[in-house]
Amino acid sequence: MIILGPVAVANNSVIGKNNDLPWYFPEDLMHFKKITFGQVLLMGRNTFESIMKRLGKPLQNRKNVVITRQLDYKAPKEVLIFHDVLLAIQSLSQAQQDIYVIGGEQIFRQLLPFCGLAYITHIHDNYEGDAFFPKINWHDWEKIAEEKYDGFSFVTYAR
Repeated sequence: MIILGPVAVANNSVIGKNNDLPWYFPEDLMHFKKITFGQVLLMGRNTFESIMKRLGKPLQNRKNVVITRQLDYKAPKEVLIFHDVLLAIQSLSQAQQDIYVIGGEQIFRQLLPFCGLAYITHIHDNYEGDAFFPKINWHDWEKIAEEKYDGFSFVTYAR
């Protein structure tokens, strides 16, 4: 299955600013780690570079898969590089493992139609940003779980 997120989204659809998160919620980072531990994570180059900038290494105990148009892109040897998102999905699907799509904006737009489950952290505020979550027709999705916290909610959707 192709899974959207986990992704944190502000009320005004912001998901990033200057290739970073415009907020800091430790609970959201722990939630992300819990859901994605041991999983296949598909992301765009900018998202991967933001992780490398923050952590200095790929996400540990997860298969990091990066989509980039740069044919000569260099990444640590354990990171899989693809130059076409649909080719990546075809190749990764053969392993019959779930694929978690973790960003950024362009990757979400391309893969949203293929996702059957979504983990969204709804940030209950507006933020300035330069990366936005795509518009979703939530009538196509069913909320199957929700945990409310001060300032944000963890919500799981299925379609």
